[in-house]
Amino acid sequence: MLKSKKALAIVSLALTLALTGCGSKTTPESSSTPGTSKEPVQTTDTGSSNEVLEVSTVSPSDPYLKFDEGESFDKNSVYDAYEKDIGVKITNKWVADITQFKEKVKITIASDDLPDFLLVNATQLKELTEADMIMDLTELYNEHATEETKKFLTMDGGMQMKTATFDGKMMGIPSSYNPFQYQTLFVRTDWLKELNLPEPKTMDDFMKIAETFKAKNPGGTKEAFGIAVSKNPFSNETGVTGLKAFLNGYHAYENIWMEDGNGGLMNSDIQPETKQALAALQEWFKKGLIDPEFAVKDVEKAAELIYDGSIGMVFGASWTPAQLAQGAVKDGKVVQEWGAFPIPSADNNPTLNQIGIGVDEYYVISKKAKHPEGVIRLLNHWVQMTLNPTEDQKVYEYGKDRVEKGANYWLLNPLRVGRQIDNNGEILPKAIENKDESILETTDQKGRYARAMQYLNGDASMWWEILISGPKGAFSLAPEIQKNKQYLQNKFYGAPTPTMADRQEILTKKRDEVFFKIIMNQVSVDEFDKFVEEWKKLGGDEITKEVNEWYKSVK
Repeated sequence: MLKSKKALAIVSLALTLALTGCGSKTTPESSSTPGTSKEPVQTTDTGSSNEVLEVSTVSPSDPYLKFDEGESFDKNSVYDAYEKDIGVKITNKWVADITQFKEKVKITIASDDLPDFLLVNATQLKELTEADMIMDLTELYNEHATEETKKFLTMDGGMQMKTATFDGKMMGIPSSYNPFQYQTLFVRTDWLKELNLPEPKTMDDFMKIAETFKAKNPGGTKEAFGIAVSKNPFSNETGVTGLKAFLNGYHAYENIWMEDGNGGLMNSDIQPETKQALAALQEWFKKGLIDPEFAVKDVEKAAELIYDGSIGMVFGASWTPAQLAQGAVKDGKVVQEWGAFPIPSADNNPTLNQIGIGVDEYYVISKKAKHPEGVIRLLNHWVQMTLNPTEDQKVYEYGKDRVEKGANYWLLNPLRVGRQIDNNGEILPKAIENKDESILETTDQKGRYARAMQYLNGDASMWWEILISGPKGAFSLAPEIQKNKQYLQNKFYGAPTPTMADRQEILTKKRDEVFFKIIMNQVSVDEFDKFVEEWKKLGGDEITKEVNEWYKSVK
């Protein structure tokens, strides 16, 4: 989830997450370290010596990060606190706008000009490993990571750590998050009430609501549509205005590996259910329920139709209410009411919410780094603050005054890992409904509870937190999904296979091109069948073979 990883997702997420940002823990699993059986020499490296270690990194400049007067990426209270508290001096090799950050990382890797540590994706992790540009962290992690850190990063039994392991060597630190984060359907409940419409329980309900919202245009705008969609609707980076959840409602899934019924794995993109979902989306488009210009609008541009009242439904991640607040709260008043609902199903079978494994990016350390142990100090300190924060450590969350002022100082922390398991859905709705903070377990929960209480006490600016954490918020839907196992987790958690690394980008580009043409009614839905054959020839069959070889090896 910190997922940050995702351009707009980070922007919006910045509004919703506190320092610990990824939920709460349950009982930690084994703290075994991948790739080594060596006993730790010591596991208390939190910077107790007087030596200051300098480490360089690269940083995205986020529009929601606001510095106090006189501060900048080069000099700020968060970096100062790291130097003072654990003896690690952080410098930036470069800072880039968040929209350009990933492209600049690619250039940095291609030019062999790495900082001491940086965040990369899974493909880049593999490429850097094969190019011998990054450090084998096995011994470094084993010797310098605290036991607390090791337990924190293996709550899931070590699955996420395995994804960073090549030939028994730990090559990266997973930027972990809780994979059990579900997509939600958000609907204008004030419009449902105004138009006497039922809550959406099925895909038929969903379409009827969309058609009514368009026909009646309760927002009184120039033109209304049924659902918000942007130009990257199937991308992992689209946390709001995406269509993954729509696919899930038809028992179709975006690029995950699922059981084929014969003991192997198959890719979800080429299954018949995906064709059915695309046929439905084409019908939505033909009825004018999808903005005809969606294919050229980024998330922010597409979301403007939500803010101005042209659209009253959107699929999104749990933090989506922070995005919705830009239109829902005006001049200190709530002017749009929204509700959170499970993804409707196209038939009598429950929708399975697709999820990943909770990691898609990794912190890597350059082989040229002079003080790699400084990076592990940063990791240990972050985990300690997540689990047992002190009052003074609020500086890492809020800046030097240690007071929440909407500046999103937590984005300055250069190395962040999240909880792999949380119980926010069980705890927060009860605590908020009963105004009982005694059951809160984590810093994140306490921060969310405090914001919810602010809203209930009249502060409309905190409206979004109620829609996330309240009794009928997005989190409240998670326990039932979890209990009934109404989710489908990607079965492939290995490093990208050779053909995947070489061909996946091409396959994804081809898929999106065909899917868009189908949705926009430029070609028949039967074009999907041609895409399947082309997918197989362009490398899909070879990837499937490699994935199944991996699957056999881990069974």
